[in-house]
Amino acid sequence: MNVMRELRRTVALRRIFGWRSERAVLWFLALGIGVLSVAPLTRLIWAAIAPDGSPDLAHVLQLIGTQKVWQATLNTLEIAVAATLLAMLAGTLAALLVGLSDMRGKQLWVFTFILPLMIPPQVIALAWVQALSPSSPLLTGVEAVCRSLGWRLTLGNGQPLYSLTGIIMLLGLHNAPLVFLTVRAGLRRLPADLVEAARITGASPLRVLFTVILPLARPAIFAGAALSFVAAAGNFGIQAMLGIPARVPTLITLVYQRLNGYGPSALPDMAVLSLLIALITFGGLALSRYLGGRRDVRVSGSLRQLKQPLGAWRLPAEWLAWLWIGMTLLLPLSALVGTSLTNGFGQTLNRQTLTFDNYTNALWQYPAIHQAFFTSLGLTLMAVVLLTLASLFLAYFLSWQRSRLVSLLQMSTELAYALPGIVTGIAAILFFLKPLPLINVSIYGTVWIILAAYLSNFLALVLRPTLAGFAQIDRSLDEAAQISGAGFMRRMWDILMPLAAPSAMAGAILVFLTALNEIQVSILLVTSSSQTLGPMVIFLDEGGSSTLAAAVGCLMILVVLLFMLIATLFARRLPEGVLPWRA
Repeated sequence: MNVMRELRRTVALRRIFGWRSERAVLWFLALGIGVLSVAPLTRLIWAAIAPDGSPDLAHVLQLIGTQKVWQATLNTLEIAVAATLLAMLAGTLAALLVGLSDMRGKQLWVFTFILPLMIPPQVIALAWVQALSPSSPLLTGVEAVCRSLGWRLTLGNGQPLYSLTGIIMLLGLHNAPLVFLTVRAGLRRLPADLVEAARITGASPLRVLFTVILPLARPAIFAGAALSFVAAAGNFGIQAMLGIPARVPTLITLVYQRLNGYGPSALPDMAVLSLLIALITFGGLALSRYLGGRRDVRVSGSLRQLKQPLGAWRLPAEWLAWLWIGMTLLLPLSALVGTSLTNGFGQTLNRQTLTFDNYTNALWQYPAIHQAFFTSLGLTLMAVVLLTLASLFLAYFLSWQRSRLVSLLQMSTELAYALPGIVTGIAAILFFLKPLPLINVSIYGTVWIILAAYLSNFLALVLRPTLAGFAQIDRSLDEAAQISGAGFMRRMWDILMPLAAPSAMAGAILVFLTALNEIQVSILLVTSSSQTLGPMVIFLDEGGSSTLAAAVGCLMILVVLLFMLIATLFARRLPEGVLPWRA
């Protein structure tokens, strides 16, 4: 009897301490998300509506009503909408070709189609600018061909991408893979029975496409459009590289230029513009959700993989698909590589001009580039470790211990991820500008404010695949361990973490690839002593070192390719669908 009583007492004590440790971890997560996400956003809103400590809506309306802000707002809306339409068209066509046809070489084609999305946008913009510069071999060759045919073609000395149309084109091409990924996932859930029934009745492939497939895929199409809209409105790299030289103001470049010109004194005005950017992105999300969900398209049926043989059209379709890759990926990247191998921008690459000096300087001669690389690598690794641990614990509570507090934490992480990175940067500056209470230390101007912004912005990116991993775990394993007296931390370490680790690692890979070369979040937070790799390309190009910037951009692409290939080698150990570039 004494033994049984002692055993029950031990089990009861373990349950009490286990419950207490669960609550302690939950409140620690709440404190971290509150400090990194909720508090900075609250500070941003208060700074916008109360710059002097008391609400002043007249100041907000006066700033928004100025000609420059009004023009920047219209440009932002026009760019985001037009680029989204272009991305919807290209991404949907690509998804239909890959998801429904018998096209050959899909795996490699999907990898190359997704690759521009993984390359930093500032590098993509630099590559396109160099590919379409007046002195580029491409335009020079086009002009020579036209002259040989007797056509008069004068391309002029201007850069065609330095325009509103150029920004729209590049953003549309850059965001097309976002639409492709969502539409491809939607096509996999289409019931084959309905399509087969339509074919049996004699409907042509085009009629089946427009009357059955596209209506059923509409929610996925508009979900991809929402992602594209948010990405286009908040893409700093392309808007800055093309819009600033073209004098096409957008809200995101206006924030960057004013903050650089006026410093912290401009923060209240920048808070208003940041909120305006956030409202535009959330408005686009709401409209896309409304358009995608106006009608119920849920159906039942077989989820077998749909295949539409292309027949005689297969070879032309494959040629067009690879021509797209050549024009949108190989052309700009070849121009970037060519520029990086010469001493001067616009030089023709030949035996006399070929040089590796730019790579030598980038790798060994410029301490600023080394510092930026190692700073980015260190921040990225710290962010990956901390976010992976946080996502494992948060996924546990979201899966099996959901409460109002837990739901609020999830909503906060999703909100921080949906906000454009530059909004997160402004919020971090406002919140961390003053010294932290108790320790009286300011992290403004240090690498720690960049890390704080990374933790806020990328938590949702790790959390989503981790939640998918927890959904595949049988809860009875945790309950059995709990009944046997195992504490919360013991259950997490011995049972749940090993089972959910592959999904969490998939999210960690995505964060690593995103954060290592990112520019959206850190562009306003970097200083001379806390430089990161992403903004380095813009700073070098603005300083007149275009060939060195091209070399750094090529090295960044090589790093992205290396880690994509490493992740592909371990793809079999990762949950299906977590690597977006795998067909």
